[in-house]
Amino acid sequence: MPTIAEIISIGDELLYGQTLDTNAHWISGQLDLIGIKVKRRITIGDVEEEILSAFEEAEKRADIVLITGGLGPTNDDLTKPLLAKYFNVGFKLNASALDEITKLFESKGREITEPNRKQAELPENCTKLTNKMGTAPGMWFEERNTIFVSMPGVPYEMQEIMTSEVLPRLSEKFFSGIIIHKIIRTVGIPESTLAEKLIDWESNLPYPIRLAYLPSMGQVKLRLTAIGEDKKRLEDLVQEQVALAIPLIEKYVYGFDSDELEKVVGDMLLKSNKSIAFAESCTGGYLSHMVTSVPGSSAYFKGSIVSYDYDVKVNSLQVNKVEMEEKGAVSEEVVLQMAKAVRKHLNSDIGISISGIAGPGGGTEEKPVGTVWIAYADGEKTVAKKFNFSKDRILNIKFSALAALNMFRINFSSN
Repeated sequence: MPTIAEIISIGDELLYGQTLDTNAHWISGQLDLIGIKVKRRITIGDVEEEILSAFEEAEKRADIVLITGGLGPTNDDLTKPLLAKYFNVGFKLNASALDEITKLFESKGREITEPNRKQAELPENCTKLTNKMGTAPGMWFEERNTIFVSMPGVPYEMQEIMTSEVLPRLSEKFFSGIIIHKIIRTVGIPESTLAEKLIDWESNLPYPIRLAYLPSMGQVKLRLTAIGEDKKRLEDLVQEQVALAIPLIEKYVYGFDSDELEKVVGDMLLKSNKSIAFAESCTGGYLSHMVTSVPGSSAYFKGSIVSYDYDVKVNSLQVNKVEMEEKGAVSEEVVLQMAKAVRKHLNSDIGISISGIAGPGGGTEEKPVGTVWIAYADGEKTVAKKFNFSKDRILNIKFSALAALNMFRINFSSN
């Protein structure tokens, strides 16, 4: 039987939508890597009865209960006192925890406060987990054949405690086989079309390999999973199936595992010693943001011109004003001129341009909201393509930037 875990996220701010719960997502991924199956994730507010009830229900279902949030120094942080109440124990000052908190304050030139000193008082039946990044120690409880782990809600604090303290303990206690994942990343193809191309391959997948389609904005990830005891055999089995799948969908595959399209594009430019520049209209600089989020992008990214206004297109990119007035800013003729001009103006090897109607206004019957033209120019080849995205402004911006990167990938690869 697999080891079962449940994750409880505590905090009113999570339910109000003021804070996104990235902790549960991250924890699930880490547990998966060591063969522990997360069966349930719940979010509850700062209400005593609900928290105690969640503890009781989780203990019935799971071998491991991981709790985040509610460990701060203020009165609305309920997790620690309620864990003591749940296990019917008192508190004891943990000298090691107090020393760590005191040193953290001293390193910042501050004196420890009484509320922070009280954070070193822990339930008598817990093992302290060192928090190198903050003042709230983690807590490890082993009661009634269930392990409870309580950690801060601050993501970087939780991740440090999980990585250095919790995962090694769980790995030692609950080793339950090896899980191998391999992800094939695709772009520019809908999930249903992808599945249709892979139907015969998927129906012949051997045991113990399982396949999952993981669609996201403009992309679909194919995750192959194998569980067993022999790591080398599992890796070989998975790799054999990847090799069979790739020829069926090769034009859509841009990477594997943790690869992101903007990083793949950057690597292509670095490898070829080429540079790129953008002329962005409806995306307002979002494409540039994606590319410059990659460390080292200064080696290949020259810059961008955000030509949101007609006059900027004319004055900075030398777009023909008469032609723009006749064809419209969202047209093949205009984006072709923009891509060529930004390449020359910023002295780059490749120019990419985007012009579209992000919405919610500005659309017409001929060019509805979501209509976007994207062009690619490299000095030898200049191509443009029309896209029809969504009615949502933010989605249109993101879809456009993603499509522009993919347009580069397709056209640059064919050089």
